[in-house]
Amino acid sequence: MERTGPAEPPGPGGGLAGSGGPPGGAGRDAPPRQAGWGIQGDRSGRSDQAGRTGGQNDRSAQAGLLGRIFLTRVLEPGDETGGRWVRELGVDGVVRRLRQRGEPLPGVTGKRWAGLLARAERADPRRDLAVAQGAGVRFVCPGDTEWPGQLDDLGDARPLGLWVRGTPDLRMWALRSVALVGARACTEYGAYMAATLAAGLAEKGWIVVSGGAYGIDGAAHRGVLGAGGATVAVLACGVDRPYPRGHAGLIGRIAEQGLVVGELPPGEHPTPSRFILRNRVIAALTRGTVVVEAAHRSGSLVTARAARRLGRHTIGVPGPATSGLSAGVHELLRQDAALVTDADEIVELVGDMGELAPERRGPVLPRDLLDPAVRQVLAAVPVRRAARPDDIARTAQTTPDDAIAKLYELRALGYVERHGDGWKLTRQAMISVRAGADDR
Repeated sequence: MERTGPAEPPGPGGGLAGSGGPPGGAGRDAPPRQAGWGIQGDRSGRSDQAGRTGGQNDRSAQAGLLGRIFLTRVLEPGDETGGRWVRELGVDGVVRRLRQRGEPLPGVTGKRWAGLLARAERADPRRDLAVAQGAGVRFVCPGDTEWPGQLDDLGDARPLGLWVRGTPDLRMWALRSVALVGARACTEYGAYMAATLAAGLAEKGWIVVSGGAYGIDGAAHRGVLGAGGATVAVLACGVDRPYPRGHAGLIGRIAEQGLVVGELPPGEHPTPSRFILRNRVIAALTRGTVVVEAAHRSGSLVTARAARRLGRHTIGVPGPATSGLSAGVHELLRQDAALVTDADEIVELVGDMGELAPERRGPVLPRDLLDPAVRQVLAAVPVRRAARPDDIARTAQTTPDDAIAKLYELRALGYVERHGDGWKLTRQAMISVRAGADDR
């Protein structure tokens, strides 16, 4: 798909031909006879002489593009009934039925059919495409080379297409991506963890996908940008009108350094249901969903549950047991979510074979470097009083001569000191022994 350079507004003329619909429906896409639906150029709307004089394939591709854009104005995101219509009748068949105000589509009530017709009457895909081009936005359809194939796992809830703002290739970025989501009203701990995890993932070459919202989403995006990495914001509104408004600058930075993606056409506003439905796209795009802080009713848990249904990794970052904002995460962890504390552990779950997190160990203490038999004698020396060599030998399960030899070795290293016929720990050794007891 051509994505470089500003595109001129689509020109008039031509009829709408075939579809480019999802598998099972493309064969039924035939051109409706609707005036004013022609468009010159390639699938991104760029003017091109070949597009004006090309064959049926070029016109069919353009028609499929316009048909899908038309349907983004009529059907809500995630409408499985609408997705079934597209699969069974093809994009063109659904568009024709709506534009010609024909027989109601299968399974729709009279009230809903009237609402769909009212939306269809106001839809103008050529105008939407021109507005998008003016904002530097392209429309990516199923079947395009840039279309992320993992979105097809959503079945009839698959997006009709995605509006994409930014220059990178969405399909390539989605291949190595992780979703990082959580509470809007997050704590300082949650914001720190989100930013730290996101920066760590970016440094390891992973794409971080989130929803552009306040709280955990914003912290994750900022963590990536601060590390010079790549991030994708999936919005529940038109990508030309960032929401929330307080994140207009952040979303602008994401569009410059990464990608801003959404299902809704230009100018569309978010609603509570659109936020929930947007989350399925985040889950489907990525290899796994990491939740950082989420109450029991948090929308980020919807993303995690969608990831689970789709066979993606469901991952949680634990918080304080007393924090209500971590209660939803802890519930996930009690089920089948994986617990992580850093980016290495996330990559071990979602990455390729061999991308393992390093083994976690505490700090190496000087006594850890002692020979095991010497450590055994050291452990047998009392902390607060001097002991005779035969008592130390008995506790260490060795002979008195062996104990004496090792005690002199320990004295040379500063661990024990002699008091008459007895031996006791030095102050340095007492600190080391207490640290060892804490480790146990």
